[in-house]
Amino acid sequence: MKTVLLPTAPHDQMGQTMETALLLARRFDSYIEGFALRPPLAEIVSVDMVMGLTWAADERGDAEGETLARQLFESFMSDNAVLRDAGAPGGPCHRWLADAPPGDDFIGSHSRIFDVTVLGKPNQRAAGPRMTTLEAVLFEGGRPVLLAPPEPVSTLGETIVIAWNGSTETAHVVAMAMPLLPFAKRIVVLTVEGAMVPGPTGEQLARSLQRHGFSVESVAMTSEKRNPGQVILDYASGIGCDLLVKGAYTQSRIRQMIFGGATSHILANATMPVFMAH
Repeated sequence: MKTVLLPTAPHDQMGQTMETALLLARRFDSYIEGFALRPPLAEIVSVDMVMGLTWAADERGDAEGETLARQLFESFMSDNAVLRDAGAPGGPCHRWLADAPPGDDFIGSHSRIFDVTVLGKPNQRAAGPRMTTLEAVLFEGGRPVLLAPPEPVSTLGETIVIAWNGSTETAHVVAMAMPLLPFAKRIVVLTVEGAMVPGPTGEQLARSLQRHGFSVESVAMTSEKRNPGQVILDYASGIGCDLLVKGAYTQSRIRQMIFGGATSHILANATMPVFMAH
């Protein structure tokens, strides 16, 4: 995972998000690219002086947000002795992408050329990480997302839990997570009764990964009428998991919004880094 995209915005989870990105970058000697992640400017047509002033204020706020995001990114990299990109591999390095357009359409397309995008866990606060940003990477970028937890972590990927449900989405994320597995001290393939779709079992996935030379355990849990996502989180927390690998939205987003689902529950409640892909 040599290329890491780090959208940057001034919110209270940005510190943990940058720390998580740096843990990953130090493991792989990665290039980290930052840019200012901003909501799109309102499309307002100026019809009088009042509307004209509103438009100007939006533009000024957007420029200030970009400046603050760049300061956060570059100060963090400087404080942690991460070198500026010199164009050749040789250790973790960084570069700021100036003049990135506002809105989530850009991150959806730009993330396609990165091995992983690191984001803060979405929340309901207006200034916090947004669900629309996560979904843009998952559905428009087609690349994995590493979600930083709400509290800082000191390790990443030493104890990995793969939440397996037999689905295509989870197969995709396992393939994308393969570079992380050689660094793990413990790998567990976890299945939850009642949350599987037709497909290979957890035991079959574990045997497949063992053929790659990994020591992998297979664990099956019952839900006991709990949300499968909570079963996954409880088990992962109980063994000290510092990276949860999870396919995103095996059920549709709309169905999960209405009825709940493992992905939605994990997004709302995870306390460890989560590596996701659709």
